[in-house]
Amino acid sequence: MSGVVAGFTVIFVVIAIGYLLGRLGTLGDHGQFVLGRLVFFVATPALLFTTLASSDLSVIFSPTLAVASATAFAVGALYVLVAKIWLDRPLPELTIGALSASYVNSANLGIPIAVFVLGDATFVAPLLLFQIVVYSPIALTILDLTALRGPDAEKLSLIDTVTAPFKNPIVLAGAAGLTVALVGWAPPRALMQPFELIGATSVPGALLAFGLSLYGVRVLEKGSSPRRDVALASTLKIVVQPVLAYLMAHFLLGVDGHQLFAIVVVSTLPTAQNVFIYASRYRRGMVLARDSAFVTTLASIPAIALVTALLA
Repeated sequence: MSGVVAGFTVIFVVIAIGYLLGRLGTLGDHGQFVLGRLVFFVATPALLFTTLASSDLSVIFSPTLAVASATAFAVGALYVLVAKIWLDRPLPELTIGALSASYVNSANLGIPIAVFVLGDATFVAPLLLFQIVVYSPIALTILDLTALRGPDAEKLSLIDTVTAPFKNPIVLAGAAGLTVALVGWAPPRALMQPFELIGATSVPGALLAFGLSLYGVRVLEKGSSPRRDVALASTLKIVVQPVLAYLMAHFLLGVDGHQLFAIVVVSTLPTAQNVFIYASRYRRGMVLARDSAFVTTLASIPAIALVTALLA
């Protein structure tokens, strides 16, 4: 439990600093907008490039990868289906909602939890790589083709549709890092250090931007927050995704013991703040992403404690 508390304490402190910066007006009226774009266009691509370029790709071929990918797609699709039928949301909001329900906080919270609770940071590596290499590009491509184009999305040429993913900085950085890892090239330290230095600002930058977004608003405030969307995404994230992970890992893949415990804990992690950064970039579903991340972060504390009590 000490690892759970330590991991969440780091998150809440940095978010609180962001909130304080917003309250004091230190970064001006456009601080959140500028910081969010800096994280999206510069810091996160640098982090993804250095992470993938130095990764051991053999770790991705594990039960964790199978469970992470299957449950993410299943929960995301379930959100889209329910939200479309029940709430009749447009595709960009459905995409942000699906990410809020299934995109796990595998970096800034997942790594500390993996170290302190599971005893090994490699448990989150397959999930991190899946979200970087597969899940994010799919979601960002959908947002590129809908959120920024509006009604003109249907008029896009075939070339525009095909090349859209390759114009996104996060997708490009992930592809570049993965290519470096696949060819086995070790870039010189002098070349990698600038990317490492910039990439180190991605996690705190995303948390600070999230904290800035909380100033002046009330989370789940009636009339301004899509509370039904948030409730749906949060329930799927904290309840449905861990249950699916347990059922698939234990009954379909035959996993048990500490590895089963690790898979379920990782699936119980809250919505990543990166979803809010994506929403901010495309100016769609921002409140949904913000409130879902806040609610799932709070709810994941007792949820992980329960998983620990049952399976550890």
